[in-house]
Amino acid sequence: MIATEMEGGSMNRRELAKKIDHTLLGPIASAEGVRTLCAEAVEHGVATVCVNPCHVALAASLLMDQPIPVCAVIGFPHGMMTAQAKACEAADAIALGASELDMVVNIGALRDGNHAAVEADIRAVCDAARAAGPTVYVKVILETGFLSDEEKEAGARLAKKAGAHYVKTSTGFGPHGATVEDVALLRRVVGQEMGVKAAGGIRDAETALAMIEAGADRIGASRTAAILAGVPE
Repeated sequence: MIATEMEGGSMNRRELAKKIDHTLLGPIASAEGVRTLCAEAVEHGVATVCVNPCHVALAASLLMDQPIPVCAVIGFPHGMMTAQAKACEAADAIALGASELDMVVNIGALRDGNHAAVEADIRAVCDAARAAGPTVYVKVILETGFLSDEEKEAGARLAKKAGAHYVKTSTGFGPHGATVEDVALLRRVVGQEMGVKAAGGIRDAETALAMIEAGADRIGASRTAAILAGVPE
């Protein structure tokens, strides 16, 4: 069970940092960028660093002596790979040092109402995580900007049924990022047994705290320093 915390504006800088997955996922992300990302992660004391699979080994080596896990994205950013391909990518990322996986759901299958395929897709990645041990977390990115409320609810229920640990709003590359309304919807559907991660377009403390107030217990962000600057030490 994921512990959830819904405190809002009273959060200090250290507490907020512990909820942020500090992220570098763009198509021109470089090794030097990953080194900067990891140095910033240590400086701020974030929850994780989130990188593309090709950068997992580097991030893991840079954070070897730090209590900051490496999160890898899987099936990113469109989610339209086969379930087997995602499972292989997940296993590879874990072997390279990832202990959290942010997988993109098969968005087309979810929109088609093919719930069996969506569940199998998520379960394949969850099975790869379970094979590595109980401490590898799976977050399911629904890319809510493409979905109706009914599809968002269905995706969250399927993620829960398949054994994922979190549901996540967005990749940051879809039609829009996280909204307070979507975070609240996902929290209502999954209850307290799963985490909710808000990501996409979160650039300041006010927005981050609004997401937490709505039910998010992780924030995905690349502008971590700017977010943290907006709360007291």
